[in-house]
Amino acid sequence: MRSTTVISRPESSILATNKVLRNTYLLLSMTLLFSAATAGLAMTLNLAPFGMLSTFIGFYGLLFLTTKYSNSALGLLFVFALTGFMGLTLGPILSFYLHAFANGHELVIMALGGTGAIFLGLSAYALTSRKDFSYLGGFLMVGVLVAFLAGIGAIVFAIPALSLAVSAMFILLMSGMILLQTSQIINGGERNYILATISLYVSIYNLFLSLLQILGVFNGRD
Repeated sequence: MRSTTVISRPESSILATNKVLRNTYLLLSMTLLFSAATAGLAMTLNLAPFGMLSTFIGFYGLLFLTTKYSNSALGLLFVFALTGFMGLTLGPILSFYLHAFANGHELVIMALGGTGAIFLGLSAYALTSRKDFSYLGGFLMVGVLVAFLAGIGAIVFAIPALSLAVSAMFILLMSGMILLQTSQIINGGERNYILATISLYVSIYNLFLSLLQILGVFNGRD
C-alpha cells in the first residue's frame, strides 16, 4: 500500500495571503471608482487628449513614486494619484468614442462589460485552480515590449491594421497578466497589496482600451 505525503502551507502563510488578496481587491475597487470619477471629470471639463509624452511622463513618474513608497502610507496616496491621472487620460478617449460613433454609448458599455467578464472569469479560475502561472512571466514581458513598440510604430507611421493587431495582442497579454498577477498573490509571490493593485489596475486599463478600439472598428456606426 502506497502512502502519500500532503504538503500543506503553514496557517500563518495562508492568513497572510488572504490578507493581501482582500486588501488588493478592496484597494483595486476603490481606485477603479476613483479613476472612473476623474474620467467623468475630464469629460465634463471637455479636456483635450493628453499627448504621448505627457502621458508617459505622468504615468511612469507616478509609477516610480508608488513603487518607491509602496511599503508606507505615502504609497496609498500615490496609488490614487496614479489611477486618478490615468482616469484623466481616459476621459478624452471616452468622449471621442461617444461623439464619433452613433452607438458610442453601446461601445463603451460593451467594452466595460467585456473587461469585467474577462477579469472576473480569469480571477475566478486562478483562485479556484490555485495554479502557479509564474512560467508565463518571461513570455508576457517580452510580448508586452513587442506590442508596445509595435503600438508606437502604428502611431508614428499611421498604420490602422497594425494598430488593430496591437490591440488584439494586448487583450491576450493583459489576460495573461491577470492570471499571472492573481496567482502570484495566491501562491505568496506578491506580499505587497499596493504593488498588486497597480499591476492589476494597469492590466484592466489596457484591456478596456484594447477592447474599446476593436469594438469601435468592427461595431462602430458613424
